[in-house]
Amino acid sequence: MDLSSSIPTGGARERLLARLLDAFADGLPPPETSLREIASRTETSHALLRYHFGSLTGTLAAMLEAQRTRDNETLFRTAERGTFHDLVLAIWRAYTRPEQMSRIRGFFHVVGLAAYSPDDFRAFISSLEDLTRMLASLAEREGLDNTEALTRATVTVAAIRGLLLQEVLTPGACTNDALALILGMGGEGPLRSR
Repeated sequence: MDLSSSIPTGGARERLLARLLDAFADGLPPPETSLREIASRTETSHALLRYHFGSLTGTLAAMLEAQRTRDNETLFRTAERGTFHDLVLAIWRAYTRPEQMSRIRGFFHVVGLAAYSPDDFRAFISSLEDLTRMLASLAEREGLDNTEALTRATVTVAAIRGLLLQEVLTPGACTNDALALILGMGGEGPLRSR
């Protein structure tokens, strides 16, 4: 399994990114927050944020990439010792905790911006495949060929993200039945729902 590396080590940009993550307790500021307000909260200047991240949306995207990289490192450990279903449950639990809702909202905000301007969000878009690659690797390990494994992983991640969007728009709408359906998408064979 291969993970993208969105958080380079060292350097002024990375130190500033660490301050941003600390200041927002690993959440994201609401998109209506100005770059000046974010700079004030992190005790830096908006010019420095603009220099390193380009804009408010660039700042949000960089924060989100860093957070997702950290999440993926934890999920990777689950994938190393677990099953496809174990990883799906871990992903779901990681992102449906109430304290994650600001990040989930921020994720969909940045996804919307990336849909209009993909060239400005190449690193973010590239990082979206990490979970798919992890799940596909597990599906292969459990007996599916490469194409089937990738398809199963792609559909599973899309379903999870769709349910997360529904949860953002209609809190409490997602049920355990919906997650059971995702887990049951494996059908017969090694990925059958338990």
